[in-house]
Amino acid sequence: MGLVGVRGPAGMPTLSRRSKIVIGLGVAVLVLLLIGPRLIGLATDWLWFRDVGYSSVFSTVIWTRVILFLITTLVVSVIVFAAVALAYRSRPVFVPTAGPNDPLARYRTAVMTKVRWFAVLPALIIGALAGLVAQGSWATVQMFLHGTPFGQKDPQFNLDIGFYAFDLPFYRFVLNLLFVVVVVAFLANLVTHYIFGGIRLGQGGGSVTMAARIQLAVLAGTFLLLKAAAYWLDRYNLLSSSRKSEIFPGASYTDINAVLPSKLILMAIAIICAVAFFAAVVLRDLRIPALATVLMLFSALLIGVGWPLTMEQFSVKPNAAQKEAEYIQRAINSTREAYGIGPDKVITQKDWTAQPANPALVNSDIPTLSNVRILDPNVVSPTFIQQQQRQNFYGFPTQLAVDRYKIDGELRDFVVAVRELDPSRYLENQQNWLNKHLVYTHGNGFVAAPANRVNESVDENDIDGGGDPFYYVSDTTNYQTEAYKRDAPIKVTQPRIYFGELLAKIDPDYAIVGSEGGEPREHDMGDAKYTYQGPAGVPLSNWFSRLLYAGKYAERNFLLSGEITSASKIIYNRDPRDRVKQVAPWLTVDSKTYPAVMEDGSIKWIVDGYTTLDNFPYSQPTSLQSATADAQDLNPGQTGRTQVNKTVSYVRNSVKATVDAYTGDVQLYEVDTEDPVLKTWMKVFPDSVASRAEFDKQTSLREHVRYPEDLFKIQRALLTRYHVDTPGTFFQANDFWSVPSDPTSPDAEQRGLDQPPYYFVASDPESKQASFQLTSVLTRLNRPILGAYITVSSDPSNYGQITVKELPSNSQRSGPKQAFNPMKTDGRVAESLKSLENTAKVTFGNLLTLPVGDNGILYVVPMYAQAQGEEAFPRLFRVITRYEPKEREARIGYAPTTAEALRQVGITPAAGVVPGEQQSEGAPDQSEQQGGTTNPQLPTPPQGGTPERDAAVKAIGVALGALRDAQTKGDFAGYGQALDQLNKAVAQYESLPEQN
Repeated sequence: MGLVGVRGPAGMPTLSRRSKIVIGLGVAVLVLLLIGPRLIGLATDWLWFRDVGYSSVFSTVIWTRVILFLITTLVVSVIVFAAVALAYRSRPVFVPTAGPNDPLARYRTAVMTKVRWFAVLPALIIGALAGLVAQGSWATVQMFLHGTPFGQKDPQFNLDIGFYAFDLPFYRFVLNLLFVVVVVAFLANLVTHYIFGGIRLGQGGGSVTMAARIQLAVLAGTFLLLKAAAYWLDRYNLLSSSRKSEIFPGASYTDINAVLPSKLILMAIAIICAVAFFAAVVLRDLRIPALATVLMLFSALLIGVGWPLTMEQFSVKPNAAQKEAEYIQRAINSTREAYGIGPDKVITQKDWTAQPANPALVNSDIPTLSNVRILDPNVVSPTFIQQQQRQNFYGFPTQLAVDRYKIDGELRDFVVAVRELDPSRYLENQQNWLNKHLVYTHGNGFVAAPANRVNESVDENDIDGGGDPFYYVSDTTNYQTEAYKRDAPIKVTQPRIYFGELLAKIDPDYAIVGSEGGEPREHDMGDAKYTYQGPAGVPLSNWFSRLLYAGKYAERNFLLSGEITSASKIIYNRDPRDRVKQVAPWLTVDSKTYPAVMEDGSIKWIVDGYTTLDNFPYSQPTSLQSATADAQDLNPGQTGRTQVNKTVSYVRNSVKATVDAYTGDVQLYEVDTEDPVLKTWMKVFPDSVASRAEFDKQTSLREHVRYPEDLFKIQRALLTRYHVDTPGTFFQANDFWSVPSDPTSPDAEQRGLDQPPYYFVASDPESKQASFQLTSVLTRLNRPILGAYITVSSDPSNYGQITVKELPSNSQRSGPKQAFNPMKTDGRVAESLKSLENTAKVTFGNLLTLPVGDNGILYVVPMYAQAQGEEAFPRLFRVITRYEPKEREARIGYAPTTAEALRQVGITPAAGVVPGEQQSEGAPDQSEQQGGTTNPQLPTPPQGGTPERDAAVKAIGVALGALRDAQTKGDFAGYGQALDQLNKAVAQYESLPEQN
């Protein structure tokens, strides 16, 4: 083998000028295809954020990403370039080759001719890739820069929780980045030395130059120093250990007494090994770092794995209850704090139902008995669609919402929805671009039905009549009439719905509104036209904007359609949750939202926002998706949303957000003033979240906020274990509870899906006043016996107060399954099911568990019948009740009305309290309040009157007929006119002289 220069063989292929031009054009097109859509997305996002008034959020996120990308790219590129450059500059002058066909000689020649390209370009590419990965951690960086102390310290290291929430994730991010950079730099340096002869492999064993030895040793030593830093940080990660996750979260006895010391020992060994590598630079002996590497691996196995395993098997397990007690108590305290289920948030009432119920107290529980909810929002959506759809392209979610309103001074819960556009219902000729985006632009109307009543009872022999909700409807057919403004119990000033849940089904979701001179061209109601007058929308007044959106949606009609004028605007991101998530990317939003009518008559969607943390010391990790899944997933509501698939160990409902259904205006309000995570994000995005003081000024909004369902499900799941106070009981798990499956759904029971919690108005556990609550029951661990009843208030005065009514440990009260089975198999129910099996489909609604009086338990389930046929829909057929006044005593009621079903089980509240109590079997209650006005008591005319008297009686009958029609249709304008007509007829009748 001879020695030759580094020049290598000649004759390297070259490209012609035409080839270079073609390759350049191809690269330019490829770059345009890759980057063009992102640039268009950025431009349109900027226009959207500016339109909704949150441009500062967009700019903060973008600039954080850009700066993080540039810094990471620069640092990584410099380190990699330095590793390559040092190896190149210290290359041998002469490099031995393996002959004329040595492939390394060709590589060396190619590199030498374009040395700058081969040195700079790879470093820039690697740096840019690292920058692209790093910019995704913008939230970690911002939380580190603006972190707020918790004012609470962990029980092991006595550090503020803010260190684990905001600092530790950032240190881990930087450390991981440096690990990757050092490894890449090591490999780049190694390859460069090999190509240029600094490292030679041969039959004689090869050789390594001094420069290669020094550079590689320094890089390896640096890696070990980073490993030592990682061992130091691992100590803090132990507080989120999953070693004993099946029993309790966080560091266990073994973690603290074996793993923690082992981390310190391994850290010291890593430092010693790093010094050994650095020493190799001076001593010129690779055996020392080689021995250090073997020592490092052996120590990691022996000290890091063997020692903890031995302690766990021979010391901890035989005495686990005693040795783990301290750490179990830490887990109980931390989990309660992280999820807001500590003693400051949860009131526990022990020994509920230990004594028999007091009949007088039960009968006087008016707030509960007068609000028994018999409309199931998961069942009656088809009824709303059939009776309130108006036109084929309108619709309602498959799961409706429950909210409350005060009617004549009484708090009542309502099943509510807005009449939205439902793109899935468009006919074929309505599917073209013009109709989907310029004609059918908005829904129309707010619909509410009292949840405790129907219009009239169903006759057992005629299921096609009665059993329908009693509607309060606000839409464009009536909202401007004087009668509506005077008599409507829920007044809406703008019923048009441009922003809603079902609109997300449009793909892509956008509407183009506005016209020259305000000329109406959007479909409104019936044959009426309308033009959007609200402020929302990005102007399409210039060709550049149209070109951007033509590219965004790949739609040429933005450029070609004559329907788009200088007055046109585009509105998009119309789902309320998507809208909130866009303006607050740091929030996790609830899977459900609901519409509410504010005091000013506007319709606003209310969205709950959560702040979360991945790691809170000693807190129980919880999967948001798993914890919030229940039987409602069998009938996915709204747009079929479920909670994000994310595991967290800290959750706070810190933000209430509203989205105006007409203007699209998004407002974020602070509701938890003690949440350090929210305070941190408010520093990152100042002025994006209104203060708690501003929220308190929104009186009507506060009256309609609900305790969020997803958060309650998470807390409910945790309370099954973390209601236990003592470590010994927790370890034995003999007082744990379970969330029961939903017995009303065979599929839910078969799949083990949890019974969902329910909203309704009932007596507050403390004040006994009417209160809007979210409730659930828990059973004994893997047993059907009732263990506890949980309720949380949504009222402004005690919002978020959780009450747990705990049954005695020796109690044998029926759980949901034990209560429902005898209700379903009751002889009267079974007879009805048999008579309906060939003519109708029977559905059991939500099984409500209601504490009544002091110790009474009332189960109520509505039974719906749906006749066969395409146009049929569920009607309330019967109400089934089961009342347990004391242990081992239960009565079942089955009747067309709630009042009668209660009477059958021995509950007899005062007359007129329960809807339907004054009516006869199957007859509508004429004394009920209709449309916000009480029907007058009419005189009974004697037989054989004068012609004037007969005419007056006839006029009364005509007016009553018109009144009933208006009630059925929810026509407030017609109702007001009919009521005026009735009052006049009654007055005319009473003015006639009496007959002798």
